[in-house]
Amino acid sequence: MHYDVIVVGAGSMGMAAGYFLSKSGKKTLLLDAFNPPHDKGSHHGETRIIRYAYGEGAEYVPLALRARDLWQDLAQQTGKEIFLQTGVINVGDKNIPFIKNVIESAKKFNLPLEVMTATEVNEKWEGLQLPLNFLGCFEPTSGVLRVESCVEAYKELAINAGATIRTDSRVVKVDPQSDKVTIYTEDGVMFTANSVIISAGAWAGELLTQLDLELPLNPIRKTFAWYDVDEKLYNQNDFPAFTFELADSIYYGFPSIDGAGLKVGRHDGGETINPDEDKLAFGEVTGDAKDLTEFLDEFMPREHDLKFGKTCMYTMTPDEDFIIDVHPKHENIAIAAGFSGHGFKFASAVGEVLCNLITKGSTDLDITPFSMQRFKKVGEM
Repeated sequence: MHYDVIVVGAGSMGMAAGYFLSKSGKKTLLLDAFNPPHDKGSHHGETRIIRYAYGEGAEYVPLALRARDLWQDLAQQTGKEIFLQTGVINVGDKNIPFIKNVIESAKKFNLPLEVMTATEVNEKWEGLQLPLNFLGCFEPTSGVLRVESCVEAYKELAINAGATIRTDSRVVKVDPQSDKVTIYTEDGVMFTANSVIISAGAWAGELLTQLDLELPLNPIRKTFAWYDVDEKLYNQNDFPAFTFELADSIYYGFPSIDGAGLKVGRHDGGETINPDEDKLAFGEVTGDAKDLTEFLDEFMPREHDLKFGKTCMYTMTPDEDFIIDVHPKHENIAIAAGFSGHGFKFASAVGEVLCNLITKGSTDLDITPFSMQRFKKVGEM
C-alpha cells in the first residue's frame, strides 16, 4: 500500500509527527516494533522534566518554548493531564557551565528564574541540604510531563486525524528510489511512500546504516528508582522536580506524585547495550541502587527507603546534542535520533518540525545545531 508519509518509530517524536502530518492532510502510516506507549525504549517511567532555562545551551530554548505551547494545546484538545507545574530547581556549584547557562538563557529569553543561595534553598525546602558553594536556580513555570499520557494523547489525535498505526511491526529495510521509498517489515509486508521519517530511537542506527549514514549513536542502559519518603516534605505540591550537576556526576528527580514516592535517576554513565537484547533488570547490575541512595544521603538526608527501580535506554551522541535533519542525498527522508536522555520534553515540537521538513522542506525553528553534518563521516559520503 502507498502512503504520502511513513513514520518509522511511533514513540514520542514519531507519534507527534504522525499527528501533525495527518492533521496537515497527509495520508500517514506509523510503524512501530512494539505497541506505544511501551517500556522497550526511552519514553516510559511515568514522568519527565520539562524546563526552559536550559543548562545544555541557549540554542535549545526556542524549541523548549514551542514544545511548551504544543503540550498545552495537546492537553486542551484531549482533556488529558499532560503537565504538572511543580517547578524545577537546577542545582550545582555557582561556577559550573551548566548553572551559568541556566542563568544566561533565562536572561536572554526573559524567563522567570529565581537564583537562590544554598542557605535560601535549604530554608525554602526542608527536604534539601545543599553545601554553601552551591546555587539553586528555581524555574517556577516548569515542571513534569506525564509521558505515557503524552504519547497516548498524540496517538488518539493521530488516529482521529486519519493516521494508520501498525504496531508490533518492526521495519528491517528502508529502500529509497527515485520517486518513492519502500519500507519492508519483519513480518514480510512491504509499504511505499513519497516520504519517510525515521525516529526509531535506539534502533535508528541500523536503519540509517542502510542509507549510508554512519552516525555515532550509542544505546546505553539507564536506571531510576522510587523511594518512600516523608510526603509532607516531598509531595508534588510542595517540592520541585530537580537536576543536580555535580563535579563528577549528574542526577535528576521528581517529587512524590500521587504518593508514588520520590523518583531519582543518574543521568551520566551507563553501559552500552544491544537494544535487541533484554536489559538486565534494576538491581541485577552492581551499583544500580548504590549511586542513587548515596546521592539522597548527601543532598536529601531525610529518611528514604528504596521501593523499586526500573531500567530504560538513552541513545547518546558524542556531544549529547540531538540529530534532527534530512538525509543529505534524499530530501524526502527526515531523521530524528540521538536524544541523549534529555529529548522527551521536546517531543511535541520535534514532531511539528519533522512534519514541516517533510511537507514544506523547512522549519521556522533553528535546527542547525542538530545537523548530522557536524559528524565527520557524514560529510565524507
